Amino acid sequence: MIELPEAANLAKQFNEHVHGKKVARVIAAFSPHKFAWFHGDPANYHALLHGKTIGTAAAYGGLLEVSVDGTVLLFGDGVVLKLHTPEEKRPVKHQLLIEFEDETALTGSVQMYGGLWCFQQGEYENPYYQIARSRPSPLSNEFDQPYFDRLIGSAEGQKLSVKAFLATEQRIPGLGNGVLQDILYNARVHPKRKLATLTDGEKDAIFLSVGSTLKDMAGSGGRDVEKDLFGRPGGYQTRLSQKTVGKSCSLCGGMITRQHYMGGSIYFCDGCQKP
Repeated sequence: MIELPEAANLAKQFNEHVHGKKVARVIAAFSPHKFAWFHGDPANYHALLHGKTIGTAAAYGGLLEVSVDGTVLLFGDGVVLKLHTPEEKRPVKHQLLIEFEDETALTGSVQMYGGLWCFQQGEYENPYYQIARSRPSPLSNEFDQPYFDRLIGSAEGQKLSVKAFLATEQRIPGLGNGVLQDILYNARVHPKRKLATLTDGEKDAIFLSVGSTLKDMAGSGGRDVEKDLFGRPGGYQTRLSQKTVGKSCSLCGGMITRQHYMGGSIYFCDGCQKP
């Protein structure tokens, strides 16, 4: 799933490899998918994009926004995007195919769920999108200690766990359950810990880890459990994921453990991260 580091890397790759390409043909909703979301009628996507030139891409949380001559392409977290060479065979199933005049092509395929929205600039009013655009990214200087302190201070009375605070309600757009695991591992805090039990030192450790871990992930081209625009795994080696369950922690020798929590999975070291 696309989270903040992957969205940032995809924006970078779009600006380097897709910017300036002219759209020749668009096919949307070719392969029916119950949880592939479009804006309006996907049959209109060709008319909206045909003949237009791909402009600048930007990441907002876990969303990728691409400007196309007054029209916007917006991709959500469950969409797998791939740029194809002229010689490369296109996938049989896809929810979006954009062919360019240079005979390269972009495909978007939805895994579990995901949005492939196309709309005129300023036309689409989605709260998730608007919040992601309005809040500071942990990759920016605006996401500083006072901002984080206000964020955690406003949530402390809600009896939330650390996972609930960091990865729900769009408090930090793009920080989802995937990147959460390494953030808390680096901070040495268990995901089930309640905010009210954290020391000031632990809060500071979480703040520092949010910034440093996400910057490391984004700077490495995303996580190794996700793919980039060319179908390659990201360069960041995840410390806690399905790939590391049952292995020993390199710091303390404890066991990397997986549990179900809040409708998903959490990973933690049973030595470093005490509940």
